[in-house]
Amino acid sequence: MIETDGVLNTQINYVWIILIVVLAWFLMRFVQWLFPWLARQSPSRFRLILLSIMPLMQLAIIVGTLISIVPLIIDPTPEKVLVVLGGVVIALGFAFQEYASSLIAGIVTIYERPYRVGDWIQIGDAYGEVTAVRFRAVEMRTPDDSVVLIPHKKLWDSTIYNDNNGNREHLCVADFYLHPEHDAEQVRQKLRKVALTSPYLQINRPISVIVQEKPWGTHYRLKAYPIDGREQFNFISDLTVRGKAVLAGLDVVPVVAPVTA
Repeated sequence: MIETDGVLNTQINYVWIILIVVLAWFLMRFVQWLFPWLARQSPSRFRLILLSIMPLMQLAIIVGTLISIVPLIIDPTPEKVLVVLGGVVIALGFAFQEYASSLIAGIVTIYERPYRVGDWIQIGDAYGEVTAVRFRAVEMRTPDDSVVLIPHKKLWDSTIYNDNNGNREHLCVADFYLHPEHDAEQVRQKLRKVALTSPYLQINRPISVIVQEKPWGTHYRLKAYPIDGREQFNFISDLTVRGKAVLAGLDVVPVVAPVTA
């Protein structure tokens, strides 16, 4: 009878383990659907906040699943838990070195948040919007609509450039190169008006026109913020097209900046 009870308890434990894993899988899928949907339905100022919560919820589901399953497998005394964790760490370290490194970096990413969903980042030669922060890799969509997956282990040895760092908008720059013989203050004011009249402009953010004299001419950098970072390329195109039209009306001569190696 005792042996039967023991078998029955083992079977019940397996059933509960399967149910917990299945429930966790459905919860993960639900979170992956819910937060992007809420971000699309909410005002744009809440979009990045909602998307940044998603990986935290996924991590909470995984931790909760492990906490629920472990007592069904072993009597969770401190000694047994340490032995199991040690064995798991050693096994993962030898069998999945690269994968384990990316997983650990993924946990560090969720904690330190060097990039979040909605951020525009550059890692190596890849630049794009973060569309998902998974436990092994970050998913980016480039301006050419290509999807790039970069393992989190790149954190250890790569420089990460984050253009907006969790904000809706981020700085955009339109460049203009002119012959030095012109009224610089007039050009500066005209370019500022170009930014002020753009339909993409975030009006409560600063606008600046940086002027730098070069050996080959004068370099103007028109710097402003769009309402939403996803409009950055439309914004830069608008500034460039209308800026060139304004400068043509001033009879200033454009020059070509030399290509640097």
